[in-house]
Amino acid sequence: MDMSFANQSLAAEFLVTHAHSLSREVHRVPEALDREIARLKLQGVGVGIDTLTPAQVKYLASWDMGT
Repeated sequence: MDMSFANQSLAAEFLVTHAHSLSREVHRVPEALDREIARLKLQGVGVGIDTLTPAQVKYLASWDMGT
């Protein structure tokens, strides 16, 4: 539940901060904000997130479909 509350409160903060530039419709939580919430949660329980090396990114992007 803490993730839901964090997501809701930070999304509300985002809406207030960016209200002038948002249209009046339903918006998804921006991916960057969603990732930040996940990073903060993992940090809170002592877990870090690995990042891909440039070689790994290149390898993953080389696949068109399947194996």
